Amino acid sequence: MVETATFGAGDRSHHDAAHWTCPHGRHVGQGCVACYDAAVEPDPALPLWAAVVWFTSPRPIPIKVLHDVHRHDRHFAIDQPSTPLVFLLTGQARAAQGVEAVACLVGFLLQSRGTIDDFTVFEVRATRF
Repeated sequence: MVETATFGAGDRSHHDAAHWTCPHGRHVGQGCVACYDAAVEPDPALPLWAAVVWFTSPRPIPIKVLHDVHRHDRHFAIDQPSTPLVFLLTGQARAAQGVEAVACLVGFLLQSRGTIDDFTVFEVRATRF
């Protein structure tokens, strides 16, 4: 079964905000370090999600950081499409819901504040396999 959900910058209704809030009370666009930490040793019975986060950064991300993320043990990758200062973070996470998988990915950005010091998420997507 494939299940897909998308949150875009224009989705601001109360229902949309509640739908994209993780179990720890954080909106996916803000990220959740607790969801990120929970994905370190996930329950193998949880579904596998492929998550995508589009974000902007006011400064370029160093090439070394882009390459280091590719070696992350959870198949995370940051790529830069042709648009300047727009980035695409992808990864896989085992989580009960797609919102947790996406919050995990954005939580990774929060954990990487030393190298990715400022960012704004404008769209996310999670697909369950």
